[in-house]
Amino acid sequence: MNIHVINPLSDERWDQFVAGHPRASAFHQKGWLQALACTYGYEPFVITSASPGEVLRDGLPLCCVSSWITGNRLVSLPFADHCEPLLTDGSTSLEFMGWLRAERDQRQYAYVELRPFAAVADSCPGLVPNRFFYCHRLDLSPSLESIFQRLHKDSVQRKIQRAEREKLSEVVGQSQELIDTFCQLLLMTRRRHQLPPQPRSWFDNLVACMGDKIQIRLARKHDRPIAAILTLRHRSSVVYKYGCSDARFHNLGGMPFLLWRLIQESKASGVEEIDFGRCDIENEGLSTFKDRFNAQKGILTYYRYPNVAPSADERNSQVLRRLFSLLPDAALRAAGNILYRHMG
Repeated sequence: MNIHVINPLSDERWDQFVAGHPRASAFHQKGWLQALACTYGYEPFVITSASPGEVLRDGLPLCCVSSWITGNRLVSLPFADHCEPLLTDGSTSLEFMGWLRAERDQRQYAYVELRPFAAVADSCPGLVPNRFFYCHRLDLSPSLESIFQRLHKDSVQRKIQRAEREKLSEVVGQSQELIDTFCQLLLMTRRRHQLPPQPRSWFDNLVACMGDKIQIRLARKHDRPIAAILTLRHRSSVVYKYGCSDARFHNLGGMPFLLWRLIQESKASGVEEIDFGRCDIENEGLSTFKDRFNAQKGILTYYRYPNVAPSADERNSQVLRRLFSLLPDAALRAAGNILYRHMG
C-alpha cells in the first residue's frame, strides 16, 4: 500500500471525509487546521492510502511544529485534546506507522506524537505511551431531569439554583465584543494559574475559521461579565474547550450556570455527548469539578516515537510559573504570544 500526502486546507475530500466519519471530532475539522496555520504558522497535512482523485477511506492529520525552544516534531494535532487516527484496520496502521517512522528518521524530528482516544500501541509498533491525562464525557441520552439529578447536589445543583436566583444572564455568539470579554476573563484565569493566556489571534482565527461550529457563552451579573466558556461542535458532539471566570464572583455560580445552559441547549439541538476535554492527572481541582457533572472519566494516553521525555514546559515548571506570576498583564499577554507556537 502506498501512502500519499494531501493538503487538508485545499483538498475538498478531507472536509467531506471528516463530516461523515464516526470517529472524527471538532479537532479534525478544516477550521481547526486553518486556525493552527493562521495563528502559529504550522503547515497541516494528511497522510492517506487514497490516491489522487480517489475517495478518502482513511487519513491521519499532522502538523510539523518547528521550535528552537522545544525542538522539531510531528504532532497529531497541536493544542487538540485528542485526535483519533481515522484508519481502517490493523494492517493499515502498520503502513501508516512505517511512513511516520521513516519520515521522523529522515527529517530528524525529535519525535512523532499521536493523541488518540483508543489505545494504538499494539497496532502501531514503535509508539510508546508517553503522557497521561484524564478525559471526561457526559452522555446526554437520559432526560434533562435525570441529568440534573445526577449532578453533585452541593457543588453543582445548588450553584445553578443560586445563579438563577441571582438572575444571571447569558449571551451566546461569536462577536468581537464577546471575544474581547472572553479574553479578559481568560487573562484573569491564567494569571490565577500562573500561566500566560493563549494569543488573542488564536481565538479570532478560531471564530473566523470554524464558523457556526464554535460558540462563546458569557454569564453576566447585571452588565458585569463573570464567567465564559468556548465550545466546539462536530455532528452530535460538543467539546467544552476553554473556560474562564472572575474569581470574585465564583459564589454566584457562573460556570455551573453556563455548563447547565450548554447541557440544556445541546440536548435540545440533538447533541448526544458533551466532551469536557482533558485535564492533567495532577490537577485534582479541575478533575473533581468535571466529576461533579457526572461526566464519565477515562484515561487519555499520548504516544510518541521514539519515547522522548516531556520537556520542562510540559512538566509545568514551577520556576516558569513563579516568573509568570510576577509579570504585569501586558507582559503576560506578550509571553503567551511568543511561547504558544513553541508548545503545540
